[in-house]
Amino acid sequence: MRDYRDDTGEVRSRPLIDDDGHAVTNPEAEAARDDLIEQLCALPPIAAVLDGVLTYFGHDAVAEVTGRTKRLVPAANGTQKLETRSGRSTQADAAAFMAGTKRILVFSDAGGTGRSYHASLDALNQEQRVHLLLEPGWRADRAIQGLGRTHRTHQACSPLFRPVTTDCKGELRFTSTIARRLDSLGALTRGQRQTGGQNLFDPADNLESEYAKAALISWYHLLKSGKLKSTSLQDFTHRTGLELTDQDGVMKEELPPIQRWLNRLLALPIGLQNVIFDEFLALVETRVAAARDAGTLDVGVETMLVETATVLDDRILRTDTVSGATSHLLTIEVARRRHPVSLDRALRLADADDTAVFVKNAKSGKVALKTPARAGMTEDGMPVLRIELMRPTRREYLAADDLYETAWEECARETFAKAWAEEEEQARNHVDTETIRLATGLLLPIWSALPSTHLAVSRIVDAEGRSWLGRIVFPGDLHQLFGKLGLSEETSLTPSEIARAVENGNVIPLKRPFACEIKRARVNGLPRIEIVGAPAGQLAWLKSLGCFTEVIAYKTRVFVPVPEATVILQRVLGDR
Repeated sequence: MRDYRDDTGEVRSRPLIDDDGHAVTNPEAEAARDDLIEQLCALPPIAAVLDGVLTYFGHDAVAEVTGRTKRLVPAANGTQKLETRSGRSTQADAAAFMAGTKRILVFSDAGGTGRSYHASLDALNQEQRVHLLLEPGWRADRAIQGLGRTHRTHQACSPLFRPVTTDCKGELRFTSTIARRLDSLGALTRGQRQTGGQNLFDPADNLESEYAKAALISWYHLLKSGKLKSTSLQDFTHRTGLELTDQDGVMKEELPPIQRWLNRLLALPIGLQNVIFDEFLALVETRVAAARDAGTLDVGVETMLVETATVLDDRILRTDTVSGATSHLLTIEVARRRHPVSLDRALRLADADDTAVFVKNAKSGKVALKTPARAGMTEDGMPVLRIELMRPTRREYLAADDLYETAWEECARETFAKAWAEEEEQARNHVDTETIRLATGLLLPIWSALPSTHLAVSRIVDAEGRSWLGRIVFPGDLHQLFGKLGLSEETSLTPSEIARAVENGNVIPLKRPFACEIKRARVNGLPRIEIVGAPAGQLAWLKSLGCFTEVIAYKTRVFVPVPEATVILQRVLGDR
């Protein structure tokens, strides 16, 4: 090729020709091309996924329910023969799987229409289905249809869904699209996104979410400042053709959208793709984790399974003047039993992971399984190594540097197993009882009055199958909710709820025994609970109940000791 300038002055290239008009070629490049073709043609053919499964497990063990009419099967003499299949062949294979004769089933879109493969109570094969989602394609509705073939009513057990991907991070481009479309379709058809996604994907898996878009902007700026280890600005723009800066070297205001960025990454070498995606996913997960901790992560509908649920109070918040539909605030007392991770599962995970370490807290005596977690990344591009502590009832994430400041230390396997079994048994026998306030009914007209700090929609389901759907309202947000709706605050909080709400930073107004506010305060760097607006004539009475006073800036202030806050507030409020 040779370079030239067109009429506009742009440098372009065109094939180089000799004086006779023949194209000038590179003999070395042609020889390299011929060698490459020779090597490729000498490689053994790669079997399709369906044929690979049939060859590995055998045609007698795999039920194939697809739309193809012919296939190659191995003969007794080691050769292959062409087998013709009809509609009866697929029916026989499906019946063999449901009867348990063939324990593996492979079906496609053509084989999934109008059929059921769930662990039906009427079938001989009632084993739990492990549904591997392979090659989902771009049609989210078809993916949902395929998932529904193994998960239906009147079944012995629900299936396990397993999306199958390779270690090529560029493939996340396609799984992210499926996650987004499943979520969107579920929100439109069922009113909740988790129904569409079947809980297969985490919010961090959607690479086209608001968190991912914000993370990409940070990634662009880190690339411009040279703080990324994966690539440089010049190399990235040369490989992808994406222009991030103007002629003066200043970052553009309109940067390439995330869809274009993801598509261009597919043209990069796999090793470079993986490194770039690791940096990008670290930024995404950092934002998702921060939103989850702040309670602002929109995860659709969260199902809360409880043992018992008793409605203590039902107050109407609003009645629609046209339809007559009502909005309610339910006070529900729920009892939940914990479901800890079993010791056998913890030991299996430890044996399967060479990096897993048994640790024990020297102060509390609790144990955990320590494993490396995906590294986070700060806004300055500095990687933050993290570890995961798996405990019987929860998982904790800590920065690797912060671990040395804690009381966690390595322990023997026998010590770990004994302490884990004790905590597991204690958790299984313990039932937590709490009072939950749920805004339910017609929520759209009062959505702006509900708190904006916790956006999750929750469904409470008890052991009898009864369910309540709505937004959870915390005690500290009741005063604001009633104020925005213009209602009198008749619902009273228990002393423990008041103490917990104040510790979380909420201000609780009270009307008795006198008009005052209870809020969190900090004096000399120490947290306190303060009663604001206490009359001077009530100081002696409050002090007799356990409160104490202090003159600060020529003003007498009344405080409640934090350790005994619940007990003292119960004395102050009387029998409530």
